[in-house]
Amino acid sequence: MKSSILFSLMVVSTLLISCKTAFTTTEQPRPNMVELVNNPETTIVDVRIPGEFEQSTAKNAVNIPLAEIENNLDFFRKQKQTVLFCNRGIQAQQAIDILRKHGIENVYSGKTLDNVNAIQQKK
Repeated sequence: MKSSILFSLMVVSTLLISCKTAFTTTEQPRPNMVELVNNPETTIVDVRIPGEFEQSTAKNAVNIPLAEIENNLDFFRKQKQTVLFCNRGIQAQQAIDILRKHGIENVYSGKTLDNVNAIQQKK
């Protein structure tokens, strides 16, 4: 009887300890996007195709299309911080995923051109 109680306590203890083990993410808290976008040390990157970039873009943005992100890793490594955007935010997030896969962590999604333009007007 005592051994079964002891065994039960050990099983319960093990379960409680294992339940406390949680996966932790290394995701950093999202910075204030107004401050980040309007910071002169932030590089703004439009990941849309050149034709869309030529039609309209955000103030001081550079164009590095999504298809060229991996060819420009050194450029991104040299930037203090970078905000990427596109039309709907999907390509910007894909670009960020590629950059983070290569160890570049100082990149943030501005999501859309309209969003970045609105943020730039909030100064």
